[in-house]
Amino acid sequence: MIRVSKIRSNFEREPMASPFGFKGGYLSELWQSIVIMESSSGHTGLGLGTQSTLWSDAQVFLSNDEAAGNSLMYLMTAYALRKAQEAPFLNPIELLERLLPATYKYGQRITGNRNLRLTFALNSLVALDNAAWQLYCRENDICSFDEMVPEKLRPALSCRHTELAGIPLMSYGVPLKDIAEAMDDGYFFLKIKIGSDPEKDGDQEKMLQWDKERLTAIHAVARDREIPYTEDGHIPYYLDANGRYQDKDTLFRLLDHAAKIGALERIMIVEEPFPEDYRVDVSDIPARLAADESAHSDRDALERIEMGYGAIALKPIAKTMSMSLKIAKIAHDRNIPCFCADLTVNPILVDWNKNVAARLAPLPGMKIGVLETNGHQNYRHWGKMRSYHPCRNADWAQIDRGLFKLNDDFYARSGCFLDQSEHYLDLLK
Repeated sequence: MIRVSKIRSNFEREPMASPFGFKGGYLSELWQSIVIMESSSGHTGLGLGTQSTLWSDAQVFLSNDEAAGNSLMYLMTAYALRKAQEAPFLNPIELLERLLPATYKYGQRITGNRNLRLTFALNSLVALDNAAWQLYCRENDICSFDEMVPEKLRPALSCRHTELAGIPLMSYGVPLKDIAEAMDDGYFFLKIKIGSDPEKDGDQEKMLQWDKERLTAIHAVARDREIPYTEDGHIPYYLDANGRYQDKDTLFRLLDHAAKIGALERIMIVEEPFPEDYRVDVSDIPARLAADESAHSDRDALERIEMGYGAIALKPIAKTMSMSLKIAKIAHDRNIPCFCADLTVNPILVDWNKNVAARLAPLPGMKIGVLETNGHQNYRHWGKMRSYHPCRNADWAQIDRGLFKLNDDFYARSGCFLDQSEHYLDLLK
């Protein structure tokens, strides 16, 4: 039994290079939360998290100043950390199951939002959960990610990729010339934000027209490129709506347009098209729908699978490693593919995500694994943030021509998940 005897936490504000738009809103910064837990036996676990109030609960983001919304999430992290001192645990999954209900209720109280999304609480617990995993490994002399994963969950993570496609994010404001340049640089799996609110009036028709024009423009610069990493040899598209489409009919109209311009077969994933409370069967939609924010927990993921969703976006860096491992098992048991999406996290968390992405089966139509990472596009000080990574000079930590190349060193060191960053430790002194 692991008993937490000492705790510390802090956060660091990291500005965006420019306003970062999705869900009809814009971020100017992301807070990096930092947690350290020390056990009664003297071992320590250091955990990081990236807070995204806009992604995890847009209502909290829109009803508060940006810094106030971040402060609310950080208060939840600090609350849960105190509770962890009262909750001896055998493993981090058990700890999360004990802390999540109380943290969620605390979040409802301080945000004044009875309908707070569970993802908001999970996002607040990422740093604590990561610290718990590191502490668990040190307490139990575990030296690898493969050994860390509980035995019953390992079948979901049985692959061992040597290459991962790095997925950049093409948000609303990314110019076409930048998208073309990214493909020239070797990126070949495009995540395209849809669901823009061009006149900030919530009009679904204007949104749909904007999305049609955006997809047409991107397809025009990508359609003739050939790549060796997909079964059809074409650049795949990954559309992310963040719940902006209010009904199936509107999405059908977008996909009809995609078919007319020859882009439908290129759409590998449409992620989270509908609001979370829009519970309808989606098996008739002619594209693979992926659940993201709506798959808060393993129970929610199962509900989405039963509704006809054909993929799950795993986010160990947004919904905790513990919950993501449980979701991966649910999906694997039902032959539903998973992939790892980003939250615009810091470089160290990219490699936490990479540990999972490296072990997931490829998406249908792909010959290799995938990992979304867009921090290099969006943080103002990405190069400086990379200097905080204990393994910043490792080959597998770099992206080369759109690929992460995973060698024996990556698997031997498990992406440095047990190493502790001096920079973040210093912020806790």
